[in-house]
Amino acid sequence: MTTETPVIEIRDLHKSYGSLEVLKGVDIKANAGDVVSLIGSSGSGKSTLLRCANLLEDSQQGDVLFCGEPVKWGGSGLNRHPADHAQMIRIRTNLSMVFQQFNLWSHMTILQNVMEAPVTVLGRDKAEVEEAARKYLAKVGIGDKCDAYPAQLSGGQQQRAAIARALCMEPKALLFDEPTSALDPELEQEVVKVIKDLASEGRTMIIVTHDMRMAHDVSDHVVFLHMGKIEEEGAPADLFGNPQTDRLRQFLSATVPA
Repeated sequence: MTTETPVIEIRDLHKSYGSLEVLKGVDIKANAGDVVSLIGSSGSGKSTLLRCANLLEDSQQGDVLFCGEPVKWGGSGLNRHPADHAQMIRIRTNLSMVFQQFNLWSHMTILQNVMEAPVTVLGRDKAEVEEAARKYLAKVGIGDKCDAYPAQLSGGQQQRAAIARALCMEPKALLFDEPTSALDPELEQEVVKVIKDLASEGRTMIIVTHDMRMAHDVSDHVVFLHMGKIEEEGAPADLFGNPQTDRLRQFLSATVPA
């Protein structure tokens, strides 16, 4: 039995917006090389959980650990917040997030977009970063778009640029928040292929997705959230092939094509 320290671990996480409790005691973890997919209906808490893992949202109760190191908290309840700013920045830069909307700077070229954070946030050498950025853009299939601006790219190309930007931070894990939901089906497949390639390389990823086929194909572990709690979780073959709860069966019958 391994006692590997997870890259990301969340224990008994609770998150509220005022009186609305969105997460009601959730536990997840991702070891190095794991791909964990979060599935569930809109409003089930998937994206909120991802944002809490990356400290973009403050949770009210529970622990968030990065490579075994617990986040230090100050305050309590709705006033709880990370107490160590340097720790928060360090953790956040090691958990690169890819958003549903690509969030590229419209006034910068694609190459400049990918280079910006490693140079300005991490203080890395510009020439080294440019070499890495070109490599990652080629890796996601848009190496010829370095000098283009976001508006000149399709949605699928913009999302692949956003993935290259995340990779250029050399993170310990990648967090994807509905990476394909803003794309039409044809462009969606471009992005799914990149995510599958990253999974096959053994990159640690947590993916919030509405794409059940991708969740089935790339994940080591799938978590089904319902009303802020984990309703069911397990290996993709078990979860999709033999769901144990009525709620998951109902969800899959509505989302998985026959």
